[in-house]
Amino acid sequence: MTTSDLPTLSETSQIQSSATLTFRAPVPLIPGEEVSNYDALLARVSGAVKPADFLEEVWVREVVDLVWDAIRLRRLKAALLTASADRGMQEVLWSLDVEDATACARAWAARNPEAIAHVEPILATAGLTLDAVMAQTLRVRIADIERIDRLTASAEARRNIALREIATHRAGFANTLQRAAQDVEDAEYTVVAPVPAEQAA
Repeated sequence: MTTSDLPTLSETSQIQSSATLTFRAPVPLIPGEEVSNYDALLARVSGAVKPADFLEEVWVREVVDLVWDAIRLRRLKAALLTASADRGMQEVLWSLDVEDATACARAWAARNPEAIAHVEPILATAGLTLDAVMAQTLRVRIADIERIDRLTASAEARRNIALREIATHRAGFANTLQRAAQDVEDAEYTVVAPVPAEQAA
């Protein structure tokens, strides 16, 4: 093989790019999520980490997926509380002995103007705000919220492990490179070291 048989820099980049594109799994999105937002996150993380080889590309993708998971879980936790607010309102209205609290809470959650106008003065008279409603909602959904928090913590822990893998990989490569460079320097010193006079004679 001669140097002319070796791929050029541009050809090597195309090969690496092709391999990366072939390896890349579908973006893990659910309804309501935008691929452009995921791609932007991937670009930002890749720009910060600057993966140096295929292994680091794999770990960066894993980091991005886990960051995306954590963001999604926090968003879905808020959405769950919002979607369950009628349960919290129902609890508050029951505690205030409001007649037909269940129907009233459901109409309020559906943003029925009459229900809103009916409920708000009741809360104000009792010295309560929507915080009381959301606190009751959290109490009702606390088991689900705790499970979501555990999933979030797990995603963040796995993300940190992937980042440590990159750091360890780079440190190992740097140590190997340093040893190789030292071996080369030692070999060159041996070759060029002066021959003692008695040996030269």
